[in-house]
This record gives sequence, structure tokens and C-alpha cells, in this order.
Amino acid sequence: MSKNLEIIALTKRALREGIKNNTFWKDDLSPLPKSKALWLVSNPRIEDEDHCGVIGYEDKKMVSFIFMFPDLLNIRSGEPKKMYWMISWWVHQEYKNTILGTYIYNEAVNLADNQVFIKSYAENVADFYKKQPFTVIASRLRHTIFFSIDASMLIGRFPFLKSFRFLLNRIDSLVYTIIRYINIVKGKRRTKELSYDYINTIDEEVWEFIKPLCKNDLIHKTKEYVDWQISNIQYIQTPISNKHPYKSLQTGMSNNIDIHNLKILKNNKIIGFLSYVVNYNELNVKYFLVKEDKDYQLCVDALIENFITVRSKFIFTDDTKLSDSISKRYSTIFRHKVLKKGLAHNDTKLDFDTLTMLNRDGHFY
Repeated sequence: MSKNLEIIALTKRALREGIKNNTFWKDDLSPLPKSKALWLVSNPRIEDEDHCGVIGYEDKKMVSFIFMFPDLLNIRSGEPKKMYWMISWWVHQEYKNTILGTYIYNEAVNLADNQVFIKSYAENVADFYKKQPFTVIASRLRHTIFFSIDASMLIGRFPFLKSFRFLLNRIDSLVYTIIRYINIVKGKRRTKELSYDYINTIDEEVWEFIKPLCKNDLIHKTKEYVDWQISNIQYIQTPISNKHPYKSLQTGMSNNIDIHNLKILKNNKIIGFLSYVVNYNELNVKYFLVKEDKDYQLCVDALIENFITVRSKFIFTDDTKLSDSISKRYSTIFRHKVLKKGLAHNDTKLDFDTLTMLNRDGHFY
């Protein structure tokens, strides 16, 4: 590394100034989409001097970035406690074998006063975290449910198939059409008594439904917080994506990305709340809340009806009960499961036995 290394602690105040001056979106690669930055500074839970990340520059080129920001933990016996999510940790390929990655990581942990939570981490850093003062507080399966053969995924896993992309796309189209038709037939009779009220913001009726279902979550939920978490301002559509001036390390822009939030109604009564992100062929579940067990399968049917309508091809969720229900009630191609572990720094000094990290906690996709 050269002597021109600069480490920038990115506070909410600094991020707001960066948005004003377009500081982080002048090069080909940005740490996060500007829409995500605007969304981040709109969070009333984050104070001006709280940290939203750490950026490393060498000769004015971004070479490392840690995406982080504060949240509030539910404390059963007291007021919510501030902690920091470490969302991602990136180092440029040219600097993988240097001390830069460890240096910027330590800087981020110190800025957070060791109050760091990690929802999941990549397998290539598993050995690193085994040597760090972190405790596993949650182990869960991340489910990807496929309703087509997904040619891009197959080629990514088996590169030799690249020459057969055209054929794979044709097969994929046929398989997807058949599976979609079967599921339309299954779902049509199941959802005939349901209606959907799509919303942009959380109103009092929805909040009264959500509030008791989230009271024991790892993260303290308020009406304003959930409204912020599911806000559409964090995403930006790029219909001609190849001419967009920059790429981003964080998800938030695509030629087809949007969030849909809805009340699931039966006889004009809310039986469920659903929030999901559509990003090209993917549907990523953010919130799936059902009050009564007797309505659970109906709400699964509502999710699948939405999935079919937006023409997605696979579903992401960390909710095993939801994944199992989908697989039992509908036709799929296969389900991929990966074990994900949530970590907390030992200095958080919490009773880990009482914590449950749910799909919606730390879900900032």
C-alpha cells in the first residue's frame, strides 16, 4: 500500500454532506446507491454523529468499505440499547492480501464501541471470526425456493454450460411456464376470499396489527421505524442500466427493483401483513406477519399469488416455517438451504439465550 491511504469514518452528517456534494458517486464504483444513502439519512433513529460506514481510499480510489449503521436492541428489562449492524465488509481484489481489510474492520468495531452485531457473513471470513471476540447468537437456514431452472444460476455454478445458454433459456422458459400454470390453478381457489390493500406508508390500522407481533423481536420496532424500513425511496429503477454512471457495492438499483407492502384482507379484516422486494427474477421477503394460526396458510397463498403476478422465479427468505409451507402447498423445482449464523461482539454483554434474530431484523436489502 502507498502512503496515500485515507480512512474516512462516515457519520450520518458526513453522508448527508456527501449527498449534497455528490462525493461518493463520481467514480465507476460507489459504496452504496445514492437512493440508499438518502434513505439512510432519513432514519430518525440515526443521530448525526452516529457512524454509517468506514471507507478506505488509496490515491483517491475506493479500496475498502464497511457498511454499518446503528439500531436499537429490545431490552426486556429496560430501555432499548444502541448497537451497530455490520452489514458488509468489502476490500478491493488488489488489496486482499494486505492488512487493509483487518485495519478497516478494527476501525469500524472501535467506532461502534464494540457494540457490533453481524446478521450473517461470507464463508471466506469464517476462520477470521472464529479468532475474534464474537459469540454466535442465532443460527438459521437461508432458503432459496426455485420455480424455474434459472439458467444464470446454473452457468454460475457450472461455467462449462455457458455455451448452452440459449438452449438453457428455452428450457427454463418452458419449465417456468408449466410450474407457473400449475400454481395459478392451485392458488386461484385458495385466494378467492382474499383481497389486498397495497400501501406506501404504515397507517394506524396496520401498526395496530404489526405492533403486538413484533414486541419480542431482537430489534425494537416502532411505527416510524417499520415505515422507514419498507420505504421505496431506498430503491431506484435504472431502465437503461448499462448507461448508469456508476455501479454500487450495495443492492438498491436495478432495471426492475421495487418494494410492495400490503394488508392481506379476508371479509375486510386484516389477517396478515406482507412486505417484499422484487429485484429482476427474485422476490425477497421482508415482512410476513400473521396473527392467527388458522390464517397462516391463506397468507402463504397470498404471497404466492403476488409472486406469480410479478413474474418472479425464485423466493428468498430466512423464515423456515414460511419456506416449508410454500414447498408443501405449491409446485417448485428445488429448494436451496444455507446455514447462516448471527454474531454479537462479546462486549455487548447481553443474555443471548433470550434473543431471537428473525428474518425482519437487520433486513436492509
